[in-house]
Amino acid sequence: MIPHYQTLRQRIAQEWHEIERTIDVIKRHWAKALRGGPDQDAFVNSVALNLHSLYAGLKRIFHLIAVEIDGGVLGGESWHKELLRQMTLDIPGVRPAVLSPETAAILDEYRRFRHLIRNIYTTNIDPARIEALVRQLDDLHNRVATDLERFTKFLDRLSRADEE
Repeated sequence: MIPHYQTLRQRIAQEWHEIERTIDVIKRHWAKALRGGPDQDAFVNSVALNLHSLYAGLKRIFHLIAVEIDGGVLGGESWHKELLRQMTLDIPGVRPAVLSPETAAILDEYRRFRHLIRNIYTTNIDPARIEALVRQLDDLHNRVATDLERFTKFLDRLSRADEE
């Protein structure tokens, strides 16, 4: 058993668990925001913050993979975008692609939203943009879950490579 790969697998699983909890909060608070009322802004802001957290959690997973498997991440101003692109690469002799190009394309919308939220006042949040992201959430969840499951099976095989 090669513990390094099992440790990485567990760290990914831990992040994924928190991401799934975040998705549940997003759905619950969006439903409350749609009802209107005096707290509507608070629920819209909560959804925006949790969408930010969702992508931040996924970015942590990708960063772990880039550092632990790929040997590092690119620097520069657009490193977040490059990290997402890096996860779509099949690197022969190193690892398979972590994400399908389709999943990465959807995730890029969430990445851009995360960047926006970090740079605007909450009073300028566009509920229509949030709604579009919330509507894609189930599809995104399923795609990322499938992609990460495939990748963690690869990590399981690596962890047992010394047994063969």
